[in-house]
Amino acid sequence: MTPHPSKMFPVSWDQFHRDARALAWRLTDAGPFHAIICITRGGLVPAAVIARELEIRMIDTICIASYHDYKNQGELKVLKDISDSVKQSNGGKGKGVLVIDDLTDTGKTARIVRDMLPEAHFATVYAKPAGRPLVDTFVTEVSQDTWILFPWDMGMSYQAPINEGSKG
Repeated sequence: MTPHPSKMFPVSWDQFHRDARALAWRLTDAGPFHAIICITRGGLVPAAVIARELEIRMIDTICIASYHDYKNQGELKVLKDISDSVKQSNGGKGKGVLVIDDLTDTGKTARIVRDMLPEAHFATVYAKPAGRPLVDTFVTEVSQDTWILFPWDMGMSYQAPINEGSKG
């Protein structure tokens, strides 16, 4: 992510739910999947929606921290690894595992998980060009200089018109 994104893309709860269901719809023919690995924290909400829609009961997490100040992507840290039972299933390379995240930005987080489970199917709701090659399925591509404002990061407040800042 660029240090100072030039565009903001606010996503409401309703829109995010529709986009997560659209992702589930796209995934129906990509399986079968016996487990979901969601990348926390952003992957928790879409993983819940997709698990329901695809009737997947085995859900695990991998906890990777990258945005330590909500603005700049820093050093990646694996805070919690994938459980051994999911990691070792089907030969240990991720076959039949669905990895879910809200967004792929630079692709750094996706690369860590891809290295762990090279045969897993990686799906995100949103994708940026730098991370796009690491994703098998996504719903919406946004430009690299766009900062997505997810519903769990926002409250109700006034939004200035787009052109308000450009008037001299």
